[in-house]
Amino acid sequence: MKSFKKMQAFAAITAAATLMSASAMAADVTIRIGHLNPADPLESHSGTMTTIFKSLVETNSNGAIEVKLFPNGQLGKDNEVIQQVREGIVESCISSSGGVAQHYPLVGVFDMPFAFPNIGVATKVISKDSSFGKKFVADLEGKTGLKVLGLIDSGGFFEISNSKRPIKTVADMEGLRIRTMTLPTHEAIIGSLGGKPTPLPWAEVYTALQTGVADGQMNPVPIIGFAKFDEVQKYLSLTNHVITPYVWFMNQDFLNSLSPEHQKLIAWASDVASEAGRAMSRVIEASDKGLPRLAKKMEINAVAPAELKKFAAASQPAVRKLIEEQYGAEGVDMLDAMLKSIDENTY
Repeated sequence: MKSFKKMQAFAAITAAATLMSASAMAADVTIRIGHLNPADPLESHSGTMTTIFKSLVETNSNGAIEVKLFPNGQLGKDNEVIQQVREGIVESCISSSGGVAQHYPLVGVFDMPFAFPNIGVATKVISKDSSFGKKFVADLEGKTGLKVLGLIDSGGFFEISNSKRPIKTVADMEGLRIRTMTLPTHEAIIGSLGGKPTPLPWAEVYTALQTGVADGQMNPVPIIGFAKFDEVQKYLSLTNHVITPYVWFMNQDFLNSLSPEHQKLIAWASDVASEAGRAMSRVIEASDKGLPRLAKKMEINAVAPAELKKFAAASQPAVRKLIEEQYGAEGVDMLDAMLKSIDENTY
C-alpha cells in the first residue's frame, strides 16, 4: 500500500512538473525589458516596476506572455537600449533622462533648476496623465515612434555629494568637479554655480569618485544609496535642484501586434507598476536604504531656503538661455508648458 501511495505521489509530482513545463513553453509572446538599476524591487524604482509588471502580465495572461528582465545595464547603456527598442531588437526599456536626451533632446526642459517646489508637485506634473505629461508624451512618441508606458520621477530630487566640503552657499561650489550625465543642461547648472561639470557614463562614476577624477556627483538619494557612493564621498548637501523623469518605452509595432486583450493588460500592468515604483522611491528615501543609512557615513546638510533662492538666481538664466539656443521655439514652448503646470499644481 505504501509503495502504491509513493507511486501515486510520484505520478502526481511528475504530472505537475510536466504541466509547469508545458505552461512555461506555452508562452507565445516574450517581452524583454532592460534598465540600468538593481533588480531587487526594494533597491530601485525600476526594479520595483519591472518585478510587478512581470508578475501581473505573466499571471493575468495565463502564461501566454513571458517577461524577461535585464537589470544592471546588461543590455548596454540607456541610449543604446532605447535604440534597440526602436529597432525591435528588444521590446521595452526604462531609461533615465540622460539616455532619453540622445533620442529626444526636449527632455532637457525638466532640467530647469529649482523649478519644482516639492515632491508633491513633481509627482503631479511628472505623469503621463497630467496636462503637461500628455503634451510631453505625445511629442516624444511622435518624434521617436515609441510607445510610452510610464513617466515617473528619477527617484527623487537630485542632491550633490562631494569629497571636499559641505555645500551651504553658491560660493561652496567654486571649483568642484561634479560628475554629470552627458546633458548640456546639467553641465550648464554646475558651470553657472561655479563648479566644473565632468560628464561621465554611469558605469564610470564610482571609480571616478574613488580616484578623484571627479570630486562629486549629483543624483537622487535612492541612487546614491544603491550605488554606494557613501563609500567614496564624505558630504551630502540637500540642494533639491533638479528632478528628472524616467521614461518607460515599448516598441510600438510590437505592441500593435498583440491582441486587444493583451494590449489592455500591458497598459494596466504598466500603470500599476509605475505607481508602485513612484511610491518605492519615497520608501527608499526614508528607510535605512536612504538618508538614515547614508547619514552613518556622510555629513548631511540641508541648504537653507534663502540660499536656495541664490542658487536659483545664479543657475536658471543659464539653463533657459541654453534651452532657447539649442531647442528653439518648441523648446521654449515645452518649458513654459511645464512651468505653467507646476504653478497650477503648487500647493
